[in-house]
Amino acid sequence: MDSLNGIAFFVQTAETRSFSEAGRSLGVSSSAVGKSVSRLEDRLGVRLFHRSTRCITLTAEGALFLERCRRILSEVEAAELELSETQQAPKGRLRISLPLVSSLVMPVLISFMKQYPEVELDVDFTDRLVDIIEEGFDAVIRTGEPSDSRLMSRRLGTYHLKLIGSPAYFAERGIPHEPMDLEGHVCLQHWFPSTGRYEAWPLLHKRTSAPPVLSQTIIFNTSEVLVDVARAGLGIACLPDFMVRESLEKGELLSVLDDHIEHTGCFNILWPSSRHMAPKLRVFIDFVSEHLLPERSDRSSH
Repeated sequence: MDSLNGIAFFVQTAETRSFSEAGRSLGVSSSAVGKSVSRLEDRLGVRLFHRSTRCITLTAEGALFLERCRRILSEVEAAELELSETQQAPKGRLRISLPLVSSLVMPVLISFMKQYPEVELDVDFTDRLVDIIEEGFDAVIRTGEPSDSRLMSRRLGTYHLKLIGSPAYFAERGIPHEPMDLEGHVCLQHWFPSTGRYEAWPLLHKRTSAPPVLSQTIIFNTSEVLVDVARAGLGIACLPDFMVRESLEKGELLSVLDDHIEHTGCFNILWPSSRHMAPKLRVFIDFVSEHLLPERSDRSSH
C-alpha cells in the first residue's frame, strides 16, 4: 500500500510540478509528499525529479515512469469501479480536450451537464494536437483520422467545407465562377497557431494551371469569428457547413464555387485503449456520438 501511495504522490507531483500543490490536492503536507517521493526514488534507485529552489521538473527516467504509473492508477480505479455498488451511476471528474468550435460542441456539453450533473467536466479548448495519455485526458474530440494505436476511437460524423460570403459583398465585388476568379477577391484566412500554417481551401483546379493565389488581407487564428466577418460583407471565407448552415438558410450568406470544392472531414472521439470504460466516460462517448452531428454520424468504434 505504501508503494501505491508513493505512486499516487509521484503522479500528482508530476502533474502539478509542486510538492505543496500536490499535498493540497491529496490532503497531506508538502513534506509528506516529498518524503514519499524520496522513498520511491530510493527504492527504484533513480532520480525522478530535478529539484531547484524555483521548481521541480521530471527527469528522463521520471517521464518514462510517469506513463506507467498513470496506467497503474487507472487500473486501480477500474478495479474499484468494478467492486463498487454504485458503479452504474456516472459521476466524478472527466478531463476532455475539444477543438475550437464552441458553436458546435457547447450546446452538446450543456445538454450533457444538465442530464449528468454528477459528472464534473474539466474542458480544454484547443486546436493543439494533445498527447491524450501523457497529458492525462480521459477523451478528446478531433478532426481527421486517428493514427495512434494506443487509442480507441468512434466516428462522430462528417462535415464539408464551403466558400461563403454575404449577398452585399458579392453584389459589390461579383460572384466568382472559377477558382482563379478568387485572385480578385478578399479572402478571409484562418491559420493554426500550433503549426503556423493556413487552412487550405479544397479547390479543384485544372492540372495544366497553377492553383489560385489567395489574398491574405484578413487573418484570424480561430475560424468561428470568420462567420461574423463574412456576414459583415468583408470578404469570402472557407468554413465548415455546420458553422454556416443557419446563416445560409436565413440568406445572410451565400455559398459559391460548390462544384469546384472537394472536401469531406470527420470528427472522432478518442480515448486510451488501456483505460477502463468508467460509467462517466461511457455515457459521455454515447451522448456526444448521438448529439454532435446526429444527421451524419457513424457509430463505428475501433
